[in-house]
Amino acid sequence: MSAKKKDLFSSAMKRTSEWISSQEVSSDVTVHIGEASFSLHKFPLLSKCGFIKKLVSESKTDADSTIVKIPDIPGGSEAFELAAKFCYGINFDMGTENIAMLRCAAEYLEMTEEHSVENLVVRTEAYLNEVALKSLSSSITVLHKSEELLPTAERVKLVSRCIDAIAYMTCQESQFCSPSSSNNSNNEVVVQSKQPVVDWWAEDLTVLRIDSFQRVLIAMMARGFKQYGLGPVLMLYAQKSLRGLEIFGKGMKKIEPKQEHEKRVVLETIVSLLPREKNAMSVSFLSMLLRAAIFLETTVACRLDLEKRMGLQLGQAVLDDLLIPSYSFTGDHSLFDTDTVQRILMNYLEFEVEGVRLNNSSFDLAGDMERVGKLMENYMAEIASDRNVTLQKFIGLAELIPEQSRVTEDGMYRAVDIYLKAHPNMSDVERKKVCSLMDCQKLSREACAHAAQNDRLPVQTIVQVLYYEQQRLRGEVTNDSESSAPQPPQQATAVLPPKLSSYNDELSKLKRENQDLKLELLKMKMKLKEFEKESDKKSVSTTMSSIPGSPMSTASMDKPPLPPKKSFINSVSKKLGKLNPFGIPAYNARGRTKPPKDRRHSIS
Repeated sequence: MSAKKKDLFSSAMKRTSEWISSQEVSSDVTVHIGEASFSLHKFPLLSKCGFIKKLVSESKTDADSTIVKIPDIPGGSEAFELAAKFCYGINFDMGTENIAMLRCAAEYLEMTEEHSVENLVVRTEAYLNEVALKSLSSSITVLHKSEELLPTAERVKLVSRCIDAIAYMTCQESQFCSPSSSNNSNNEVVVQSKQPVVDWWAEDLTVLRIDSFQRVLIAMMARGFKQYGLGPVLMLYAQKSLRGLEIFGKGMKKIEPKQEHEKRVVLETIVSLLPREKNAMSVSFLSMLLRAAIFLETTVACRLDLEKRMGLQLGQAVLDDLLIPSYSFTGDHSLFDTDTVQRILMNYLEFEVEGVRLNNSSFDLAGDMERVGKLMENYMAEIASDRNVTLQKFIGLAELIPEQSRVTEDGMYRAVDIYLKAHPNMSDVERKKVCSLMDCQKLSREACAHAAQNDRLPVQTIVQVLYYEQQRLRGEVTNDSESSAPQPPQQATAVLPPKLSSYNDELSKLKRENQDLKLELLKMKMKLKEFEKESDKKSVSTTMSSIPGSPMSTASMDKPPLPPKKSFINSVSKKLGKLNPFGIPAYNARGRTKPPKDRRHSIS
């Protein structure tokens, strides 16, 4: 049809519409869309809508008014009303908010060129190509609106065109799609992850449904977008879509099954899209995803994936990242999920053993291992106060902590002491098992002073602490004596400074105290033998004689019994007080500020 004929046809339709309105011509067709009904006229509708024309022709009623029912038109009554206005030539606004609805309604009503020139299909296609899909934000809006118009939106390729336009424009806008980024090493990934860049369009993508969101990200990567650049986008989407989950409290779930299923699908999809590069996501974010995965009871593969990711970056974690609550519906009555943390630690150790550490020196490895050791000792101290933590779990977790990561045993001693205090009904055998987790030789002087007076520790452990402290003091005295040997003749007349003179006096006192300590240890051995005779229990002297280099190998059985245990502990306390001449405060685990029980985190 020529342009002249098109203009004549349009003007004729306009005059017809105006005549119908002005003459108040009675309607001859009633269209029902759900609960809404429209009283219209056949001529303007049938001239543009092939679908309604077919329905009317198939109707065999002889009544003056034909009734047409359209139950499943995309967009419902709102879309049909706009299509009817188009048929009548009534002006209305066409924009990004309604263009998807109009395009799908036009397709459903068969408003094509076969029935009218420049019909609604052509008009909506022109707007999409020339306006809506030229802007990133408008393309996202159209895609979001198309999610409620399936499957018609898929049939007219509206969804795929929007996804392709979004992927193209995001790659044009983002730094993560530049050619130079394709050669980035893992070190460069680490640098970028320290200062994650959130592109301005990332927030816009959070309005999409998870399936559309996933298709957009896959299309972006197909166009060259680097996966590690998706981190900030995934974090924004997860924070918005998983907001409101009560994943930090005890008790039953307060979520509807349908909503739980939807959020489970969202979480599993997000985990599947996480970048594989190390340090692309923060440990705290991975921890929040893992808490949500346990709460929503996702697939085992999803949870194991998150645990492995956390294990790979365990050196960057803080205590709160590991305090994963144990939900009551899992059957565990303890406060924290120690099994999950144990698997995370095992993953970390596996990565270390296999050497899955790229471009890191041995110095960095040692520092990372030390950080993990301190972190796990703090975690052990935190869970130790929970009376529902079994001895097997406590020992199993402690035995996984690498010995080379523990410079001193003070952290482990603190955890052991808290556990003994929270579990006062343990047997002697169980207390010995717990105390065997720490190496008494690596306790600091302050921790030794505290342990020597700690009545929660088994007697054998206290003896070990005292013996190793004596050995250390003996070595210090020997070294200091050698360093204070007579100087050459030209320096013999030099006057010793006051501090050095007092220090030598103190060394002399320490020598005398060492002799006294030996006597006390001999007395302790005799007392233990007396206990052995009275109770017919297992000989404690065997344990004492197993201590390497113990001076308690010979003692007379005819000596009188020692005073009660309290007096011995008090005397040892006085001795250790004297052996601390430099005024260093004693280790005090009881004075530790206890963190609040109800730790809460927020996924938002």
